[in-house]
Amino acid sequence: MNGECIIRMSHVTKKFPGVVALKNVNLEMKRGSIHGLMGENGAGKSTLIKIISGTYSEYEGEMEYEGRKVKFRSEKEALQAGISVVPQELHPIPEMTIAENIFLGREPVKCSWILDKKERKRQAGELLDALGLDYDPDTKMEKLSIAQKQMVEIIKAISRGSRLIIMDEPTSALTNVETEYLFQQISLLKKKGISIIFISHKLEEVYRICDTVTVLRDGEYIDTRPMQEVSSDELIEMMVGRQVVDIYPKLHTPQTDVVLEAQSISGEGFENISFTIRKGEVLGFAGMMGAGRSEIARAVFGLDQISAGKLILEGRTIKIVSPADSIHEGIAMVTEDRATYGFVGARSIKENISLPNMDRFAPHLLLKKNEIKSAAEEICQKISVKAPTIETRVGTLSGGNQQKVVLAKWLIRNLKVLIMDEPTRGIDVGAKQEIYALISELAKQGIAILLISSELPEVISMSHRVMVIAEGKCVGELQKEEVSQDKIMKLIAGGRPAKTGRKEQN
Repeated sequence: MNGECIIRMSHVTKKFPGVVALKNVNLEMKRGSIHGLMGENGAGKSTLIKIISGTYSEYEGEMEYEGRKVKFRSEKEALQAGISVVPQELHPIPEMTIAENIFLGREPVKCSWILDKKERKRQAGELLDALGLDYDPDTKMEKLSIAQKQMVEIIKAISRGSRLIIMDEPTSALTNVETEYLFQQISLLKKKGISIIFISHKLEEVYRICDTVTVLRDGEYIDTRPMQEVSSDELIEMMVGRQVVDIYPKLHTPQTDVVLEAQSISGEGFENISFTIRKGEVLGFAGMMGAGRSEIARAVFGLDQISAGKLILEGRTIKIVSPADSIHEGIAMVTEDRATYGFVGARSIKENISLPNMDRFAPHLLLKKNEIKSAAEEICQKISVKAPTIETRVGTLSGGNQQKVVLAKWLIRNLKVLIMDEPTRGIDVGAKQEIYALISELAKQGIAILLISSELPEVISMSHRVMVIAEGKCVGELQKEEVSQDKIMKLIAGGRPAKTGRKEQN
């Protein structure tokens, strides 16, 4: 069984009006294997997944599944055939419980027609226990973090008894502990003969669990190689079509003027946090997921409330009770969950850029359409948003380009402070390099940047200083010349709340 081919795709081409998304692509994977699918955002991975899972039924080429030629006409057909997808962007029903979401549409019944709520809860509890997750099946999805929602989606796929599971960036919002649980479960699935297509931009993950990798670039098939036969440099070069020596740009020396100061601020999930950010400085927040980093950022931006302490912007105390207040003060935020809070997928690039800027484009309720068009085209060209036109719906763009649109809507304003929470989550190495270049350029222009990242190499390389947050408190502050992964992890593991946090650089 293990040596059989579970899926084979030959010369697959998918065209959209004016765009060839896939051109002559091949894919072949063995049953019971873990097959990496890699490429930059926009390489064609999502299109290929949608063909396999039945979302797209019209395409050229052939697909064989479990030894027979197939062309799924719907996602339901693919599910019935044993193919499940764990998507990167999650869409659970927030008002329903974990158990209800897992078994939605296939609820256990008794007496042929009566919903068996007790059995549904029992089965959900067993699935949660299998992954070592201490979640109450009766908890509503709206109460869960992004990481917890991701784990529920994975459990849903496992519960269907699927023979082929496609995981699209499954660890992008998971903690280290949750990632370990996931990898353990993947190993168990592999031993049972279940095949997994694993999509990730984290090379270390692909090398750790994948047997084979297929690379796409610009919609075309590049190569398929056993993992042990390809180096990380070769893999990156196949993805981007060029050698990438160093993705992190050099940071310019910040100015001396303090732009934003937080004095002993507290709120839900954090307490007694103090810091300063100077003009042109990148202040990094490092820590585990759930440590309170995002909660601090949300409070500074006005999404949550500050219960104690104060914020000082350019020497004057400001009161932020809503995002409208922070935007008015020149403070903007790129949230970690861009699909929910960063953009409106059904709207165009132009509309997304104009939405938070109506004070500029419609000051007297009269929409300045030409000015919107001009501003959107100018900023999209400046930061290299790859899209046919500014009328393109943001939901159709790659993850990297979606993130650029989220940035674009703020960059047309006169920003003083930019908060970036996990700015490269779920985007490829090439797009990351572009985002890092943007961060460096914005800092050079004098914008104060608060950078939150779970990827330690990212926060270390892209910050002038790093504050370490654990359990809602600052447990240390490291200058550029002394920061390292080991020091950060030691502070997280055993550090006590630090008395630093407002330390100035000379």
